[in-house]
Amino acid sequence: MKRIARFEKVSIQQFREGCEAAAADDIYESIRLPKRATSGSAGYDFYAPFDIVLKPGETAKIPTGIRAWIEEGWVLKLYPRSGLGFKFRLQLNNTVGIIDSDYYNSDNEGHIFIKITNDTNEGKTIEIPAGTGFAQGIFVEYGITLDDDADGVRNGGFGSTT
Repeated sequence: MKRIARFEKVSIQQFREGCEAAAADDIYESIRLPKRATSGSAGYDFYAPFDIVLKPGETAKIPTGIRAWIEEGWVLKLYPRSGLGFKFRLQLNNTVGIIDSDYYNSDNEGHIFIKITNDTNEGKTIEIPAGTGFAQGIFVEYGITLDDDADGVRNGGFGSTT
């Protein structure tokens, strides 16, 4: 296996900016770095930093408190945990989150946010306790075209390059 990335917490100041909870400092202390559950797992589980409850049709933007240093030529793709998607139709609002290697150096420290929606058609409420895996990230190598001439510099996420 290639070792091409490292997860870190963002600073407490950055987490406070992204977290609307009054107890942001307490939440910050309990943030867990993403981990694989087994040696054969491709995905790194992202854990809920606080309790999440989504009624049918509700959406939440989750500040994970996590950033990822990634070698150039690799990308981190984010997906819902398959069990939550299967049982509750939990969806990422952008279908697949893309974390580029240069996001790490953004003004927001590369703080990864995950926006999720309860897309149930069965009337189910999703309850995700703090510390429970709710999303997963998979590192993927990518290529570029022979005539690529991109020279822009990223500063931000969610459409910051267009």
